[in-house]
Amino acid sequence: MVLGLLALGVAGTAVAAQDFSADELNRRAIERRAVEAVIWGMPAVNYDLMLEAMIHEAKGAPNQILYWSRLPDWKNQTLTPNPDTIYFMPFIDTRDAGPIVIEIPPADGGSITGSIMDGWQTALEDVGPAGVDKGKGDKYLVLPPAYGGDVPAGYILLPSSTYQSYALLRSILPGGSEADVAKAVDYGKRIKVYPLSKADNPPETKFVDAADIVFDSTIPYDIRFYQALGRFVEANPWLPRDKAMIDQLKTIGIEKGKPFNPDGSTQDILNKAAGEAHAWLDEKYEDLFQPFFKGSRWALPASPEVVEGMQTNFSKEDSYPVDGRGATYSMAFFSAKHLGAGQYYLMTIKDKDGNAFDGDATYRLTVPPKAPVKQYWSVTVYDRANHALIRDMPRPSRSSQSTDLVKNADGSVDIWFGPKAPEGKENNWIPTKPGGKFEVLFRLYGPEKSFFDKKWVLPDIEKVG
Repeated sequence: MVLGLLALGVAGTAVAAQDFSADELNRRAIERRAVEAVIWGMPAVNYDLMLEAMIHEAKGAPNQILYWSRLPDWKNQTLTPNPDTIYFMPFIDTRDAGPIVIEIPPADGGSITGSIMDGWQTALEDVGPAGVDKGKGDKYLVLPPAYGGDVPAGYILLPSSTYQSYALLRSILPGGSEADVAKAVDYGKRIKVYPLSKADNPPETKFVDAADIVFDSTIPYDIRFYQALGRFVEANPWLPRDKAMIDQLKTIGIEKGKPFNPDGSTQDILNKAAGEAHAWLDEKYEDLFQPFFKGSRWALPASPEVVEGMQTNFSKEDSYPVDGRGATYSMAFFSAKHLGAGQYYLMTIKDKDGNAFDGDATYRLTVPPKAPVKQYWSVTVYDRANHALIRDMPRPSRSSQSTDLVKNADGSVDIWFGPKAPEGKENNWIPTKPGGKFEVLFRLYGPEKSFFDKKWVLPDIEKVG
């Protein structure tokens, strides 16, 4: 009797399968696998888009340093960038050049906070006072995958799983004046990048200024996503943990050694799948907001499992949080080896009452006095649609280093958000765009123990008026 039922089940399945044509089955497979490719490949594509913008927009090249010669404005269209620091971003490629040296200067006339990462944006090591060199400065050596060559003494070795990698290095301002900005730029230009093969006589490091261009690396949820993923797959080795994706990507036309050239009908499927992945990731993104303070809307926009994975190169058995990683890297770039040592992030997408931020409304955040930071705090507004700075806004942020910031009598600071500054509050106002949604990121540089002990609590943002 059981065998008979099994036979009927198998026969029923066979009949159902015949309802799909070969073309329909192929279309459905491409669509399913294309959605998963977006989720899995997000940090790699995120990286590739920044590299492409450096090459094509800033006219730079690998093994050079992209930087901003002044505080970034809305033209920096990376994902949730920090407009209150000077960015230096070495983009590294060891395929032809071999091991690459990144020299971090001692913190004698400035300070670097940052990390060196592989192409998957997995942290290799932190640098500067919160990193391995502890502010003394040192030479970090990025090694190609499976490198077996000789390495001289005197370097901090960083074996990378990819040929392509980069570093996000922030030259911290000593204050908020123009002179302080210039000092941070000059200090950051003491960073050096060169091949180990030329260490005896290092060539001059080339710095590529992006301050005056629209540097756009926002995520495109269409065929361009798969083009970027194809470039990354072609340029880097497969990691053992990701080999299950080889056939998955072949289905959508991404294969090492072959051009990615889908026909028109496949492009239509891929565009639709990317849109579906975008909607799914957006839902997962909202799920990341687990309160940092009890009952709060503020949260670190990354799950503990993702943070641990990015810090340990996903070495934990039975854990590979691809879904959470995709959601996090759809809105940010960078990972720290030791998050909280140099900086920490709190983000919110809703006001105190649980409503999404509306670009037409006015809101207030009261930052309590005596913020537990050794360096500074800042508040930045981003476009909720693409997680970049809102285009064409006169400024995107306010910070404890803003020279014109007005404090209350008790030392607290009221920050205002809205399409128009409340009367008399212009110095503490961050503009928003009518008709759109926004999100807010609160940064703490040099966070102190009392912050993690939650003795100091950042209140929720309130809608006013």
